[in-house]
Amino acid sequence: MVAFDEVRRAARADNRFYRGSKMVEVSKIVGSVGRHKEFDGRFMPTKASAFKWKRVNRAFRRGVDLPPVSLYKIGDSYFVHDGNHRVSVARYHGVEWMDAEVTEFRPWLVSNTEASSRASSPSAEPSPVPPIVPPVAST
Repeated sequence: MVAFDEVRRAARADNRFYRGSKMVEVSKIVGSVGRHKEFDGRFMPTKASAFKWKRVNRAFRRGVDLPPVSLYKIGDSYFVHDGNHRVSVARYHGVEWMDAEVTEFRPWLVSNTEASSRASSPSAEPSPVPPIVPPVAST
């Protein structure tokens, strides 16, 4: 599973914007904020969190209306801030879309003055492009 902080640092995406409630394609949820080690690449939990997964799964099967997950977005990829088990259960059951509260992270914009001074400098490095995070294959 992809770690949000690593992608955010690589993309220099420190500027956050709350985007509100959205329907998000589950296949674009590729990682987690701070809990990426508790789930495998298919978003299945490790043994340590299996009990909670079973509880969420039972609620899902009974048709309980679960709250929206909270996601961070960088580029076209989403990372779970709150709701890792709900995303995991949704993936397991083949759910394609889910409700989410979304906060988007973007790099700070470079001013025109800074951009032109970088362009005229022979040692200027190109701006980093946010990495493309491939979606995790669902099974």
